[in-house]
Amino acid sequence: MIDQDAIKARFNALEPFLNERDRRLFAASEARAAGRGGIAAVSRTTGIARSTIGRGLADLRSGVVRYSERVRRKGGGQKPATETQPGILEALNDLVEPSIRGDPEAPLRWVSLSQRHLSAALAARGFIAGQKLVGRLLKRLNFSLQANCKTREGTNHADRNAQFEHINAEVKAFQAAGQPVISVDTKKKELVGDFKNGGRELRPKGQPESVRVHDFAIPELGKAVPYGIYNVSANAGFVNVGISADTGEFSVASIRRWWYEIGAPRYPDARQMLINADCGGSNGARLRLWKRELQVLANELGIEITVCHVPPGTSKWNKVEHRLFSFITQNWRGKPLVSYLVIVQLIASTTTGTGLTVPVASMKMIMKRASRSPTPRWLLSTSNPPLSMANGIIPSRRGGRTDDAIIQARALRVSVARSRRRNPVGRTRNVWLRLWRFHSECIVSMLEIPPQEARILALG
Repeated sequence: MIDQDAIKARFNALEPFLNERDRRLFAASEARAAGRGGIAAVSRTTGIARSTIGRGLADLRSGVVRYSERVRRKGGGQKPATETQPGILEALNDLVEPSIRGDPEAPLRWVSLSQRHLSAALAARGFIAGQKLVGRLLKRLNFSLQANCKTREGTNHADRNAQFEHINAEVKAFQAAGQPVISVDTKKKELVGDFKNGGRELRPKGQPESVRVHDFAIPELGKAVPYGIYNVSANAGFVNVGISADTGEFSVASIRRWWYEIGAPRYPDARQMLINADCGGSNGARLRLWKRELQVLANELGIEITVCHVPPGTSKWNKVEHRLFSFITQNWRGKPLVSYLVIVQLIASTTTGTGLTVPVASMKMIMKRASRSPTPRWLLSTSNPPLSMANGIIPSRRGGRTDDAIIQARALRVSVARSRRRNPVGRTRNVWLRLWRFHSECIVSMLEIPPQEARILALG
């Protein structure tokens, strides 16, 4: 009498720990111990086929399994596709390689090299390959999905390294003398309102914060313009949040505010200041308004201001970018900037493990967008500028102002004549008024002519 319940109990206890070969050998051992009719009894109890138990008995009799670590015999399982479909690997390589080289005649040159497209292209050549098989073959060919890598810097100036060495030497000299060294730049303008903000934040599962579908500015709220100032020596930041345009006037106003609130108390004996900035934007190297406002600030503070612009295309090396702005972006990730107050609080709460703190202020003054544009060259006087203003921002007066004003008036009339040719039918009067208002303001501010005389000269 064969005790099938005992066999079943032993099998159920060991089954989770047995592989295919061990199960076969266990069933064969139980059948041999049961004697006559053991194969049928073990098959009914364990569900293992009688043929499998028979192979197990043969393995026990031969003793080969004692010295083998394989579960199946060598050569078992499905044959690889490279053997059943000769040439499939070469065909796949022919499809991918020309597309990478840029061959215009390649069949997949103008489509994405996805596994679905490659599978369809192989099917057109008579091969049978699913997407998973294509993925395995691509891995065998040493291909993988890779994003673009930004490594080409473009054309480099011959003195680019010398420029960085000069900036580094200036920074060290100012720091050794105990003078302030700051890095300035304008962060990306942010839409104010319930708009999507990049990044993810912890929330209850399935309950993301709802935001607007389209990123159209809300006229009542507008945009926030964060202007950052990073003190390189003290590892301290300052952000002035503007509510209008990003102009050179706004940049210098932010530096002025930083100086009166933080810079002057920290550097009471300062006689110089070094500013590191980008080549473009509101603090660009060619922006006349930025230079003029810096001169006004230097005269107001009574200190010498030195500006070092990093070479073009190297703004990522500006300290304020990766020492201040990156941490602000991490701090407000996934949080909609619904108001200026929220922006100010999120910036003010930004800290790092190295002790970075970010005082923040909000500037309510409206900056005129027209002041962003540099003064046109034809509005400048032809007389030689003084040495202190060698960049030609402010024209000289040569002992009087009549000649300079006449030059300005002639240039103004030429500009109006050109506008009439471009607008022969309509809007000539509006163009004239806009040009007269803008250029007459430039004449008054640059030549210090009374408004009445400037109007007479411009209209004459």
